[in-house]
Amino acid sequence: MKNFFIFLIFSTSIGGNLGAAEAGMPQLDPKYWASQAFWLIIIFSSIYILMAKIFIPKIKDNLDARENKIRKDLEEAKTFKEEAEKKLKTYQDLIENAKLESKKILSDNRQRLNEDIQTKKVKMQKEIEKEIIAAENEVKKFKSESGKKIINISEDIVSYLLKDIFGEDGNQSSIKATVSEVLKRETEK
Repeated sequence: MKNFFIFLIFSTSIGGNLGAAEAGMPQLDPKYWASQAFWLIIIFSSIYILMAKIFIPKIKDNLDARENKIRKDLEEAKTFKEEAEKKLKTYQDLIENAKLESKKILSDNRQRLNEDIQTKKVKMQKEIEKEIIAAENEVKKFKSESGKKIINISEDIVSYLLKDIFGEDGNQSSIKATVSEVLKRETEK
């Protein structure tokens, strides 16, 4: 292609018109070159002016608007991200506070339950001690009463035995003294 242009320029400069006008190609005739150059400058200038003053500013405005929108969207995304991080931190703080609060409530309830158990345990021990004392008193009373009853029963048995064996009643005072002496010996063992 480069060789073709060189050949074209060379042939026009050497040969003059080279019969181009006769052949039907006036654009190669040097007498029309001035008008061709004029129109070339007019057309390219108008295209340049249209491009520089109308099309390129519109394209630049569109690119600037797109860039501004992207920048604005990025700033909004950054803002939303910061808000989301703040809300996440708040949420985590709430969860942590709830955990601490539940541990505190659990600890307080456990402590109250232990105190209640201790109070009831002390109360039950006091009641048990009262029952034990009452039972011991009852046993002592029964023992003392049973001792008297045993003495009376023993005296009655001895009286009946003496009556059955000898046919007559024995001396009540000597029977009481003998039974008392035997019971004392038995309880001392």
